[in-house]
Amino acid sequence: MKLQKLLAVCLSGAILSAMPLLPVSAARTSTRYYGDVDLDKTLGVTDIVMLRQHLLGTSAITSQRALTCADVTADGEIDIFDLSLLKRYVLDGTLIPVGSIQPVTETPTEPPTESPTEAPTEQPTEAPTDPPTEAPTEEPTEAPTEVPTETPTEPPTEAPSHDDSPFLEAPIYPLYGTLPSQGDAAVVVFYVDFPDCPYTYEPSLDDLNRYCFGTEDDPSDPSYPFNSMHCFYDRSSKGSMNLTGTVIRYTTENEKSYYEDDEYKVRLVKEIYKNLKSEYDFAQYDKDGDGYIDATLINVPKAAGDTDWWPCAGLFSESCRADGKYVGHLIVGNAEVVSATEHRYFVSAYLHELGHCMGLPDYYLYYSEDMFAFHGEAGPDLMAADAYSDMDCFSKLMLGWYHENQVQVYDQSAGGAQSFTLRNAQTDAGNCLVLPCGKLDSYFAEYMIVEFITEDANNSRLNKDMSSLFSLSPGIRVYHIYADVSETPWFDYFTYENGAAATGGDDDGIRLIRLANDAEGGDVFTTGDVIDGSISGFHWYDANEGETVDTGYTITVGDLVNDSYNVTVTRS
Repeated sequence: MKLQKLLAVCLSGAILSAMPLLPVSAARTSTRYYGDVDLDKTLGVTDIVMLRQHLLGTSAITSQRALTCADVTADGEIDIFDLSLLKRYVLDGTLIPVGSIQPVTETPTEPPTESPTEAPTEQPTEAPTDPPTEAPTEEPTEAPTEVPTETPTEPPTEAPSHDDSPFLEAPIYPLYGTLPSQGDAAVVVFYVDFPDCPYTYEPSLDDLNRYCFGTEDDPSDPSYPFNSMHCFYDRSSKGSMNLTGTVIRYTTENEKSYYEDDEYKVRLVKEIYKNLKSEYDFAQYDKDGDGYIDATLINVPKAAGDTDWWPCAGLFSESCRADGKYVGHLIVGNAEVVSATEHRYFVSAYLHELGHCMGLPDYYLYYSEDMFAFHGEAGPDLMAADAYSDMDCFSKLMLGWYHENQVQVYDQSAGGAQSFTLRNAQTDAGNCLVLPCGKLDSYFAEYMIVEFITEDANNSRLNKDMSSLFSLSPGIRVYHIYADVSETPWFDYFTYENGAAATGGDDDGIRLIRLANDAEGGDVFTTGDVIDGSISGFHWYDANEGETVDTGYTITVGDLVNDSYNVTVTRS
């Protein structure tokens, strides 16, 4: 359920420390920029992928102009430090002309290469020791990149159709994760047992492949919406993600205990890939061509126990190749298929873990062990506690699961009363509304994000299977987001995860994501409700990490018409 800290820096440098920006001289200019490997005069995902492939040796950069741009540190060599600095430039929106960087006089400190020395547990028992060096201000002081859609000058009274708008480029993709959230994505699923711990129920390979990658999406299916992982993500992503893959059966060479004293399951992973490489072409599971198998999922019997086999995910901790591809994100868990009529937990548990493989952290609270983090009618969230629920609007924003014109932004320059339409979030028309805190140059900032949730599609089992925990009602929910990005993302890219290191283990401090009215019970908002400073969580963070700064925004919820809510936003 929780994102276990399996991560150690891969030898190939997929997750790297960010280097400081280098000084720029005004003496020279150029139409080429450091990091612009594809020579399109912008920096983005394509440049990162091309440089990563060059370093892995999977696709060499041959153009001399591109090679010059690939030397981001301008030290005469192309290495992992260039990739690290390129990621920072993409994040910050930095464009530095080729030839304007002063010579590098020191080699950057090399990132750590060893796995963490302590095995992660289901819930961390100690608070990390590195608090933030600076408290946040009322407005974001540094704007990361991935520029959002253009702010409308005259917000429409009705949200436009998505038909004429491309999907938002996934902001989180260049930063973390090896499983692409858009286009084709692949998972290798190994359904593994041990000589001394077999499965009590043995599903067929055809059934397993159907549970994982089946494309028949029938709402009358008793398992709907967990009929398959592919179908769930197809619905949630509005068809922008095509999850594919293969399920392979495997029995280990050794008994279960042999693999349990290996914290990061290195022996198990290497054994499986070594023994099966002659039978399968694992290179086909790198759909985005970044040199990594998109994701590897190893399921073991429930009888293996929760202590060592509770579902978890993270980057594989050692350098391991299969058919020339590195093993990227790894999921290991014991969420077995129970019977011929019950596979919902198998699907839902791994949907949560696959969210980690795309870069999303856990949203529940580590230190108070609050597995849901968000409560009341507006509380269900797939990344909070394996709930039988859809992804929330922030997750979809990060993963690029909105068309560009489905992300509505309050225009601060225009001010005044602005009207927006919020459509059913569990449909292809589902959209969201962003209320910025200060200037919004990217979605890695502080803001409120609003959506209209319903009991449809991916939320359709909440009031059935999870009725003792949730009572979902259709309505508006509001999240307070603080998506600051860590300078040294060894384990977590976001500085302020829910109970992360930067808060000193204090769940009351800054969080990546909060339900704005959680303290008031977390009910959804409906017609006639007003969302303003009278609600405890509808505030920006102050210098002491408290939610005390007035946003100036007031949201008035209008009528529900044709499966859409009209809302009016004013700002004082």
